[in-house]
Amino acid sequence: MTDPESAESVSLGPDPMVGHGLDRNRLSRHFLTEAYNNGWANHRLLRACAQLSQEDFEAGRAGFFPSIKATLNHILTVDWFYIDALEREAGGLPPHPDYRSAFFAVEEPFDTCADLWEAQRASDRRLIAYCKALRDEGLGRVVTIDRGDEFQRDTRQRLLAHIFGHQIHHRGQVHAMLSSTPVAPPQLDEFFAAGEAPLRAQDFRELGWSEEEIWPPNLS
Repeated sequence: MTDPESAESVSLGPDPMVGHGLDRNRLSRHFLTEAYNNGWANHRLLRACAQLSQEDFEAGRAGFFPSIKATLNHILTVDWFYIDALEREAGGLPPHPDYRSAFFAVEEPFDTCADLWEAQRASDRRLIAYCKALRDEGLGRVVTIDRGDEFQRDTRQRLLAHIFGHQIHHRGQVHAMLSSTPVAPPQLDEFFAAGEAPLRAQDFRELGWSEEEIWPPNLS
């Protein structure tokens, strides 16, 4: 299994914060806020799941995957798969030659929520770093994934939209599963509205973020 923190940092150009106030970079800036939202929602959800007993974490439940543990592991391994593809394209590298062995050889690589949460945080940081370096003019570049029997080719824009949609899809399933446990499912839609900043302030402190970092005044 590939270590999610082993990939070298990717550089796609100069400091991404410079010039991000220009209209031409509005879409890439939005992808960056989506990456932050992704990391924040995972933080809230996994903080709730960390309060579960191991029995509740592993218990069979109704869902696309049979447990909270299985669903969270799936979110993470699919993240590894797609982020690796994005980073490879950005670095001018060929598609991964054996993604199944690298990312999916072990269906549930983490047994405990604590270990899974740590790995998900690392994955979320990689995605944020990738999106920080984006520019609108580069969103149409094509990312190629070798799926063995065929090549998948999608633009950066489409692939990023798919990653965020995939995360939201499966986080919602975990959220529903939590409803049948002693731990209340957390609110996951308090990230974008300016007036809800106080509701996420503690989360941002825990993550080391600030409102100004994510929404500079000229982009609010």
